[in-house]
Amino acid sequence: MTVSTPPKSEQRMLWLLAAVQFTHLLDFMIVMPLGPEFMRRLGITAAQFGVLVSAYTLASAGMGLLGGLWLDRFDRKRTLLGLYAGFIVATLLCGLSDSHLGLLGARTVAGACAGLMSAVVQAIIGDIIPAERRGRAIGTVMSAYGLCAVAGVPLGLWLASQWGWRSPFWVICALGGGLWLALLFVLPSVNQHLAGRRDARGGALDAPGWSPALALGWVLTFCVVFSGFLLIPYLSPYMVGNLGLQLSDLSWVYLAGGAATLFSSRWIGRLADRFGPARVLGGLLVGTVGPHLLFTHLTAAPLPGVAAVFVLFMVLTSGRAIPTLALVASRVPPALRGRYMAVNMAASDGASGAGAWVGGLLLTVLPDGALAGFGRVGWIAAGVTGCALLTLWLFGRRVAAPSAVPA
Repeated sequence: MTVSTPPKSEQRMLWLLAAVQFTHLLDFMIVMPLGPEFMRRLGITAAQFGVLVSAYTLASAGMGLLGGLWLDRFDRKRTLLGLYAGFIVATLLCGLSDSHLGLLGARTVAGACAGLMSAVVQAIIGDIIPAERRGRAIGTVMSAYGLCAVAGVPLGLWLASQWGWRSPFWVICALGGGLWLALLFVLPSVNQHLAGRRDARGGALDAPGWSPALALGWVLTFCVVFSGFLLIPYLSPYMVGNLGLQLSDLSWVYLAGGAATLFSSRWIGRLADRFGPARVLGGLLVGTVGPHLLFTHLTAAPLPGVAAVFVLFMVLTSGRAIPTLALVASRVPPALRGRYMAVNMAASDGASGAGAWVGGLLLTVLPDGALAGFGRVGWIAAGVTGCALLTLWLFGRRVAAPSAVPA
């Protein structure tokens, strides 16, 4: 397959969307390392802090389901501007909050807006970017994840150490305000999905082109994310408690993983464009089984060895999301894409929360801080990856691309 070169206007738009993703990812990721400061300043317990973290993803999942009822009724540019404005205001309220309840409310609103923003961004890519460049486009936008790990979180922590825990939220607001204006003037109207619309109610996923087989895309997304989040939240305690690393070593390990993910995202996107997202996703699913089992069965090892396995784990595990999104977005008719991707985002958020919860139930913390049962969780993650492969095969057989669907 010959991949055409994207025009400069398309590249500017993609980097702008990546910057939007960067702000809401940073808003989510910065909260976790600031946990001790929140507990000290606001006088909250560890359990209350856990509620603050989970409120963001739960609100994102809930709003994703609600977004499935209306997200395709409007110009996607206007929808993104409205949601991003709500996110900026909610993040400002996070910085102004002086109580657990106020911060909880602000985090809930921020998460609700952020989840739908991601769905709209994915729908915009699906509507505007030709299929032969869509994988690279998603890889560009998803490079925001690696950039957050490499630069965003360390910079946010430095700001918090210099000017207090509120300062990262204010900086995110200032950056978001500039990006909102850039979206207003740079992003074109995205309303092709409204042409010839016959579903005037805009309620359920019942527009022409819908079939129950499309729900396999949500199952695929759930399995891909769930298998990863069985393990990802517990990598840090496993590396410290089982592999002999020091807490000070983790920053270097995660820096290496984030940098590798930052550079690999666009490369994986190019592979998806060249060979097709289904083939690349299948290869990544098979390829992650080895690192998952290897990492979860490691014994104490020097820092470079652990870091090398961690980098391989993160590049392949996080890279699976790129062809997954490219595949499901390419199989959905434009009139359904916004609502479909909103529910898909809810499936992703729900899978991350469920994976972390199930993984915690299967693990035991020993008196010396080591995790017992991590190898067993690795085998379960491999089994869920097998389910993802089966779902990928069924999805490819039962769902044709929109161009092949009769009008």
